Amino acid sequence: MLEELIRTAHVIGATVLLGTGAGIAFFMVMARRTENPSLIAHVAETVVIADTVFTATAAIFQPITGYILARIIGWPLTQGWVWVSLLLYVFVGLFWLPVVWIQMKLRDIARASAAAGSPLPPRWFSLYRIWFACGFPAFFAVIAIIWLMLTKPDIPFGLG
Repeated sequence: MLEELIRTAHVIGATVLLGTGAGIAFFMVMARRTENPSLIAHVAETVVIADTVFTATAAIFQPITGYILARIIGWPLTQGWVWVSLLLYVFVGLFWLPVVWIQMKLRDIARASAAAGSPLPPRWFSLYRIWFACGFPAFFAVIAIIWLMLTKPDIPFGLG
């Protein structure tokens, strides 16, 4: 019973990370296409909240539920697929942390433009391009982690 509960929590966490990331990207891209500072500010505010509530929470619980699940099932944490998953998880985090900061900056710049009744400044578009570029490696790394969790390939890496 405990194994099923932890496994379910772990799968839901992975789903939240993938789904929230994809949803955030979609809504930010669609908002950017309008070049409407008021709309972009509103969407960016929602994105920052979603990243805080969903992505950050799932990101904290994923390694915890993964560790507990591995202990319950008896998977050695020294397996190569576990190590590669953990390395990819850190890789995702290295992209995600700056993205959160960029999302807040995009929101703030869009708010200021909306309040001033002016178009978005070049800095907004520069930050947006960085935000957009950071999404691809992180997204594909999450896909790879999910694949590793599902297939558990024999990877000659790790400590055992």
